[in-house]
Amino acid sequence: MAGAAGSGGASSSAVADWSLVFWTLCSVILPVLITLWCSFQRSRRQVLIRDIFRKSKHDWHYTDLFGQPSYCCVCAQHILQGAFCTGCGLRVSEGCLKKADQLFLCKEIMMRSDGGAHSSMPHHWIRGNVPLCCCCMICKQQCGTQPKLCDYRCVWCQYTVHDECMMDCLKTEECTFGEFRDLIIPPYYMSTINQMRKDKRTNYEKVVPYCRKHWMPVIILANTRSGNNMGETLLGEFKILLNPVQVFDLSKIAPAKALQLCTLLPCNAVRVLVCGGDGTVGWVLDAIDEMKIKGQERYIPQVAILPLGTGNDLSNTLGWGAGYAGEVPVEQILRNVMEADGIKLDRWKVQVTNKGYYNLRKPKVFTMNNYFSIGPDALMALNFHAHREKTPSLFSSRIINKAVYFFYGTKDCLVQECKDLNKKVELELDGERIELPNLEGIIVLNIGYWGGGCRLWEGMGDEPYPLARHDDGLLEVVGVHGSFHCAQIQVKLANPVRLGQAHTVRLILKSSKMPMQVDGEPWAQGPCTVTITHKTHALMLYHSGEQTDDDASSVSEQDHIREQTDEDV
Repeated sequence: MAGAAGSGGASSSAVADWSLVFWTLCSVILPVLITLWCSFQRSRRQVLIRDIFRKSKHDWHYTDLFGQPSYCCVCAQHILQGAFCTGCGLRVSEGCLKKADQLFLCKEIMMRSDGGAHSSMPHHWIRGNVPLCCCCMICKQQCGTQPKLCDYRCVWCQYTVHDECMMDCLKTEECTFGEFRDLIIPPYYMSTINQMRKDKRTNYEKVVPYCRKHWMPVIILANTRSGNNMGETLLGEFKILLNPVQVFDLSKIAPAKALQLCTLLPCNAVRVLVCGGDGTVGWVLDAIDEMKIKGQERYIPQVAILPLGTGNDLSNTLGWGAGYAGEVPVEQILRNVMEADGIKLDRWKVQVTNKGYYNLRKPKVFTMNNYFSIGPDALMALNFHAHREKTPSLFSSRIINKAVYFFYGTKDCLVQECKDLNKKVELELDGERIELPNLEGIIVLNIGYWGGGCRLWEGMGDEPYPLARHDDGLLEVVGVHGSFHCAQIQVKLANPVRLGQAHTVRLILKSSKMPMQVDGEPWAQGPCTVTITHKTHALMLYHSGEQTDDDASSVSEQDHIREQTDEDV
């Protein structure tokens, strides 16, 4: 009996142990299986969504959280995550995405041909999710105030209408394209041009009367990799206000290809808005120079700037500000482009010829819009550029970029890698040799601003120096004593060493290796001869409404430039 009891106790203990093992395995394996199943379903869902995005005529973008209260255009339910179209503004939940793609048409960049020419088009109404603080075009009361899918918005003219104010006549009424009618390329214009190209006719000027009398179509070129990564958001906002055909992402299409749209538009009427840093602007201006080489001078556009980079000295010089962080609505930016005045900008050829009798390499040739420098500021740019190439993800913020520049400037104050530059370099201005004082750097300026917002040539203004201009065919040449001197100049505690003005600048680096830069593009250079000569003019747009603290002293200069431009025209 005792043996039987002992065996029964042992078996019950074994069962308990196996039960513990079983439930332990379940507690471990079950969450893993659930996680794997969820991961599989998520990846399957993402594949389906990508497939819909790829086949759709809408420009869908998925988001985990909408920035404002949003309602699905299909089921009318409140949604937190889903997709939105950057062309027409539709917003849908994930489950209704396929149905919305079938039910709703997106903005048409070109009208469907029915065999006839068009000079107008009806409104394209989208229901719900109207902009905040908008008014009904009928009763002038605020729209979108109810917590549901309500009211209508036209994707072209941006007019809004209450549900109860929407009448049958509005559904067939001709769209006026709203406030920005002078900037929009209408779909019927594109369809007419397309038909003319098929018929091998190129007299596009005859199509202009279909549009407005003062038509100045704008082309948006945005670099989504510039500065603080705002380019993606701006692309969507511009597509909503304009025709998506006139909005380009420079990370996907080269400026030279995008600017071919100018050849389909009226001569001397197109304006281009470049969203990016000074490097992006230079890239676009190089593409415009290619248009001149191809014999397309009459299609050359005027260029405005929305500064997204770190330095933005050219943008600051032309009145567009030192940096854009979303503080100005996109609508105001387009108004500024419409009101801006045309001016000229000198562009310069920088030729770097290496020394040596047996050197068979071709000279390096750069195009300069802003400035050329040799010395400490070029060294800071070189160090910054090297580290950004290694870890580009760390340099997406304008504040971080400036902090890194500050770090390298402080380091150079202690090390002084560029000292005794005057013993290594010879300087000639218009063929005349200049005796150099003890310097660490030389800067050759074409524009008024340098170093992220400092008016270098004028300095503190305690000496009667003429204002620097960017259309007079003259370069301003200054010297600096080092990184600490550069910092003093930027906070207006010191003046640069003004070496003179010239039409042609020649620098001879006799020995050693020195850092150089052209418009923020740095490199290390051995013994060479640098020759800077005038290349061409660029047609730019100057905005007088955006001024920094230093701009008050240059108002008369800009007035003179505009008067001179008017005389040239």
